[in-house]
Amino acid sequence: MSHTTDTTTGIRSEKAPTVSFTYAAFLLAGLAFLLVAPMFFYPIFLMKLLCFALFACAFNLLLGYTGLLSFGHATFFGGAAYFTAHAVKEWGWTPELGVLLGVAGAAVLGLVMGFVAIRRQGIYFAMITLALSQMFFFFCLQAEFTRGEDGIQQVPRGHLFGFIDLNVATNMYYFVLAVFVIGLAVIWRFVNSPFGMILKSIRENEARATSLGYSVAHYKLGAFVMSAALAGLAGGVKSLVFQFATLTDVTWQMSGEVILMTLLGGIGTLIGPIFGAGLVVTLQNYLATSDFPVTIITGVVFMVCVLVFRRGIIGEFYASRLGRRLGFEHRQ
Repeated sequence: MSHTTDTTTGIRSEKAPTVSFTYAAFLLAGLAFLLVAPMFFYPIFLMKLLCFALFACAFNLLLGYTGLLSFGHATFFGGAAYFTAHAVKEWGWTPELGVLLGVAGAAVLGLVMGFVAIRRQGIYFAMITLALSQMFFFFCLQAEFTRGEDGIQQVPRGHLFGFIDLNVATNMYYFVLAVFVIGLAVIWRFVNSPFGMILKSIRENEARATSLGYSVAHYKLGAFVMSAALAGLAGGVKSLVFQFATLTDVTWQMSGEVILMTLLGGIGTLIGPIFGAGLVVTLQNYLATSDFPVTIITGVVFMVCVLVFRRGIIGEFYASRLGRRLGFEHRQ
């Protein structure tokens, strides 16, 4: 991929991204597989995988492209799940409006949390997001509309646009798939826009970006809100898939889980978080009925990946000789 240097700022940036034939073929093959996947796999498992893959991609937008490690992304995922579930069940909203409310609510939460957190860097930023996330967890525990420890149960899926019955598993799956593809397209466009290029420069050298006149705090806040909104999109859809929203969605363990998914797949790549989410969700699904402790097995897998694949599994593939030969080394 070629580069240019902005003569007014001095920041070396990439030109508009191009998609190689191999990369495009890879993406099309993945999409084709997802289109026929319900014929071979349990639809609920696939929908869970897609929801968490989108959640991981949203988190990667903040960590991989902006360099901000948040321990509070469960707030946006779980908060949107609560907002969507309440709107659909108690107010009788259609599923698409419920999901949009969840996205808007997550964006507002991201704006508030980000406004406070971006004032600090490094571990202090991470600890502030964790503290604010725990505050939201206790709010959800006490708030009346969340039903406390019981959560919001029996959430109706309803009819999409008034005529597509989401109670039919196939219809629900393709709705989730459409949301996933749209979310992924938004992330790709955001990352490869001029705004995204500035985020990468902030990640690489924040002091230089500041010295060149960029309002680093504003760009960080924008990335934080976008990441929160997309995490909310995943959470809102998840509440419709499983037809409930509970405290599990807003715990710190959920924030840790999405970090694990992203690191396993490879931060700073578009495909990495999807692969990481697929790996974790598959382990959870197939080990749940076995005698093996899921958390220990997942921990061992994570430890091996950290020791062997320092860039994550997909990140290491991109950097390998085969990945470079196929033209993946610059893919994000």
